[in-house]
Amino acid sequence: MFNKVLIANRGEIALRVMRTCREMGIKTVAVFSTADAESLHVRFADEAVCIGPPPSKDSYLNIPRIMAAAEITNADAIHPGYGFLAENADFAEICGEYDIKFIGPTPSQIRSMGDKITAKTTMIAAGVPVVPGSGGLLTDLKEGKNTAKEIGYPVILKATAGGGGKGMRVVWEESNFEKQWEMARNEARASFGNDGIYVEKFIEEPRHIEFQIAGDQHGTVVHLSERECSIQRRHQKLVEESPSPFMTDELRKAMGEAAILAGEAIHYEGVGTIEFLVDKYRNFYFMEMNTRIQVEHPVTEEVIDHDLIKEQLKIAMGEKISGKNYLPMMHAMECRINAEDPFKDFRPSPGKIISLHTAKGHGVRVDTHVYAGYVIPPYYDSMIAKLICRARTREECITKMERALDEFIVEGVRTTIPFHKKLMKDEQFRAGNFHTGFLNDFDMGTEE
Repeated sequence: MFNKVLIANRGEIALRVMRTCREMGIKTVAVFSTADAESLHVRFADEAVCIGPPPSKDSYLNIPRIMAAAEITNADAIHPGYGFLAENADFAEICGEYDIKFIGPTPSQIRSMGDKITAKTTMIAAGVPVVPGSGGLLTDLKEGKNTAKEIGYPVILKATAGGGGKGMRVVWEESNFEKQWEMARNEARASFGNDGIYVEKFIEEPRHIEFQIAGDQHGTVVHLSERECSIQRRHQKLVEESPSPFMTDELRKAMGEAAILAGEAIHYEGVGTIEFLVDKYRNFYFMEMNTRIQVEHPVTEEVIDHDLIKEQLKIAMGEKISGKNYLPMMHAMECRINAEDPFKDFRPSPGKIISLHTAKGHGVRVDTHVYAGYVIPPYYDSMIAKLICRARTREECITKMERALDEFIVEGVRTTIPFHKKLMKDEQFRAGNFHTGFLNDFDMGTEE
């Protein structure tokens, strides 16, 4: 059992980890930038340490300051949350050097999945379906064009160190390849310091369906079923649900088995997610693995009644997992409430929350770190809350979500609540007829 866990993160995920730690009798340490001094994760931790000014590079990404905070508070473990240093293999390695347990996979496991080309090669060897594409990084423009011609247009250029949709460009015909090639490389270089590019077949109208997995230190890997994450804008997820309305029993069995193969291929330790693209014929392809807890993990928690943060902590302590695969017992859906204006191209809306009323009731969960009077800083991700609803069926879940969104009131800043309200009424969404490009033609209309 850990005595004290430092949470190297901020906001709702830091608060979420603290709650489980408290239930397990583990003390917690919050780290915070000066911009987050009034955040709830700072208030509710047993100890809190300021690690720098607002910019992430000077605080939440500053490894020496985080390690110093762990040392002065005698923390024996660090939970990285998601984002920031959660998938930083060097950070995990440094934790080990200081005899502090990194609550997550090993550095080698993080590295094996952090580079897209290495991950794809590993999956091919493990027998996991992958999208047809170049066998490795493209050396030059000529090779890129030749490979694209062999695969067949449309193709997608991807940064090997990419994430969040950066360094990705769809090319529909050869005449546009060079322009998109340069744009992808420049964006990748600016975002990741690495302009390595590879090419894959572009899957038209794909679903983004991911499988939650867990692996212990004793070689057991299980899956905890799927999440549908196809409602996204510019590769950023806005709504997630489980089970997927596109799923069949046969597809779930095949994808679940592939997800376990993926975890076993790297002897995965911890909680992670295998992300797939699924075409309209229900062919599925490995896309990437996230070696951390996901933003949307509450969706899985609600449909299988399982605390994934507790699972992470127990695995890190060396405990064995059950060896059982989980199937959804309910239907759950999560709407990400962001401080953005959906009527103005989702422009960020930082500022002071004047009043706040979160939704409540049976089957309604809100994960948030904000409150009336809280000032949303402009330096970090704009998500301020996650609204999760659970019901027996998808139809009941959507109805409950509509009611909960009506109750969720935030004054002082713009939020994505109006977008979610409109989406819940959309006939195609309600029928489960959507894909990752669904929002490209979604009309918010004018503000009432």
